[in-house]
Amino acid sequence: MAASTSAPAAPQQSSTLTTISSLRNTLCNEATPLTDRFRALFSLKHLARTNPAASTEARAAIDAIAAGFASPSALLKHELAYCLGQTGNEYALAPLTAVLEDVREDAMCRHEAAEALGALGKTQSLDVLRRFRDRPGEEVVVTETCEIAIDRIEWENGEGRKVEKLRESNFNSVDPAPPMPQDKEEQNVEELGRTLMDTTLPLFRRYRAMFALRDLASPPDLPTAVPAVHALAKGFTDSSALFRHEIAFVFGQLAHPASIPALTAALSNPDEASMVRHEAAEALGSLGGEQGVEDTLKRFLNDKEAVVRESVIVALDMAEYEKSNETEYALIPEVTGTA
Repeated sequence: MAASTSAPAAPQQSSTLTTISSLRNTLCNEATPLTDRFRALFSLKHLARTNPAASTEARAAIDAIAAGFASPSALLKHELAYCLGQTGNEYALAPLTAVLEDVREDAMCRHEAAEALGALGKTQSLDVLRRFRDRPGEEVVVTETCEIAIDRIEWENGEGRKVEKLRESNFNSVDPAPPMPQDKEEQNVEELGRTLMDTTLPLFRRYRAMFALRDLASPPDLPTAVPAVHALAKGFTDSSALFRHEIAFVFGQLAHPASIPALTAALSNPDEASMVRHEAAEALGSLGGEQGVEDTLKRFLNDKEAVVRESVIVALDMAEYEKSNETEYALIPEVTGTA
């Protein structure tokens, strides 16, 4: 046998790959507490984003996240898809496309895969997104997400984006839609609120109003913050479960106390879609330091919906994190709960 000509891995690379392997074991081990698996996931997302896109480490981290799609937990798989979209790495396109194309998969996971493809912003995803947007009998949440993802990719790669003046956001997430450009007239809370609730407009435009309102609510001491939160809360009356779920997600980003009543009402409504209730639970987790929030969450630990029960477990862990001195909701550099 000929001797290998490949150079041995550098010590730092070897150490990172060992960490990724350990995190993958944690993420994919069904016997490991869900809270540890979520922390492992966010650690892997961090490694996928901070290593060069074409590096062995970034690809190993993405492969590790994608391996989690074998789990029966819809909540975990939905979060996997979200994190893959946030990596900004084209290598994540293949596993996300496979999830979207698997019509046996939970609609909540497929919607998140479509949204993640939109976040990655690659034009090669347009064909598959259009196929499932137009697929007869497709779940509404999937068709709506594909519609928004298509619009986001076209915006990302279009000429109009280059001349838009966007407000600098306090959030480092890649969102389903950018905020409304600053040169638009509807940059005050009242006008954005009207756009948000105008069902005659494309969802992408309404989402742009949503994220513009989010940015007007941060930091929380802005004079526009509370009015913007109240305007966003009206979104919970929309007929689209996808839209309502995104309102809850935005509230989770903001962690503004003024959103607690609306989030509590959404979580407490047994007739609300599970994807909305789960997002409301996790948003409340980001507000865990506020009085009464943990008690509210604990009421739903035995909810009939598995995705809600699991979200409450994660939310309570997030609440503990919010009250702790931890700098990151992750297992890096310490890796625990491995197989």
